[in-house]
Amino acid sequence: MFVYLDNSATTQPLKAVIEEMTDMMTENFGNPSSMHKLGVAAEKKIKQARWTLEKALGAEDKSLLFTSGGTEANNMAVLGVARRLKKRGNHIITTAIEHPSVLSACKQLESEGFEVTYLPVDETGVVSLDAFKKALRKETILVAMMHANNEVGRIQPIKEIGTFLKTINPKPHFHVDAVQSFEKIAYKVKALNVDSMSISGHKVHGPKGIGALYMKKEAKFEPLVYGGGQENDQRPGTENAPGIVGFAKAVELLEADKNAHLERLQALKELLYRELSSIEAIKLNSMMDEGAVPHILNISFKGVRGEVLLHTLEMKDIFVSTGSACASNKNKSYSHVLESMGLNTSEKEGAIRFSLNHMLTEDEIKYAGEVIKASVEELRSIIKGRV
Repeated sequence: MFVYLDNSATTQPLKAVIEEMTDMMTENFGNPSSMHKLGVAAEKKIKQARWTLEKALGAEDKSLLFTSGGTEANNMAVLGVARRLKKRGNHIITTAIEHPSVLSACKQLESEGFEVTYLPVDETGVVSLDAFKKALRKETILVAMMHANNEVGRIQPIKEIGTFLKTINPKPHFHVDAVQSFEKIAYKVKALNVDSMSISGHKVHGPKGIGALYMKKEAKFEPLVYGGGQENDQRPGTENAPGIVGFAKAVELLEADKNAHLERLQALKELLYRELSSIEAIKLNSMMDEGAVPHILNISFKGVRGEVLLHTLEMKDIFVSTGSACASNKNKSYSHVLESMGLNTSEKEGAIRFSLNHMLTEDEIKYAGEVIKASVEELRSIIKGRV
């Protein structure tokens, strides 16, 4: 049996998504900037897609810019806003557990003279609201924080921070990386009091290579790319029309039965944890309640190297990960997220991230649980025999 449990890295596109994209490449293939009817048809499809995504986010009309993915959207917001506001101040606040696309952008800004505060997290992976308030300065121009962590699934107090920032004058720009929370928990962007938000298509059963940046209309940023004026001249270049339409189709399908999908994800997560909880010497690194997204379960199997367990499961057609796919090819010993949460060496070495989708069956989860348990016992017996 084939069981894919790496949905935080990417998801399988839905069949209807592929069909919509095929139509855009075979029938409505015109350049959206062209004035003839093929271009007009493609432009109309993009407008409909933008409206679908804005409605799902609860965002105002024409507030969404299409990008190549979550990484570009995060870079556009972090770099673009900081550079735009640098005359007002040079201080940025982020967290120690951000995605590499935010952390690397902050490192770049440090090289340009900005000062960055990296807030720590507690053992559950959440930032202290009090610590955040203490970090604020009159020079703070940007706060960049993820909504839900991509490795352990912990949800940050975004609404509380956004509400508090409304009381600050001048108010820092508040950017939120929602790549792992979009369509995984219920929220509306305007209710969170954020200024910008990044989302990605391939995390929600859409295509790769497409994302979007919500930007409040009054918020301004310096563009990273210059060209032909597309996307209100803020992200120019010929639009990825098939990707945009495919992204919107995936979201349309998820929105149609959102509550049921979310309830199923939570039930599958709880089932998988029950299946694995009988394994000795494990540590749960994710929360099982509303403090975390319902599709991510991170567990440390002490005495077993996560990478070895990953490849052992791969040979048995069970696909998992040890952390962020965007950082997995770097020469680093441990996840910076688990490091920040204070895990010991054995716990960090033995961590596996299981990430689910709503189409998985209970039988697949139970089978995966059996295989994982047997694999852990097998590896531990091999290690014990070598001692």
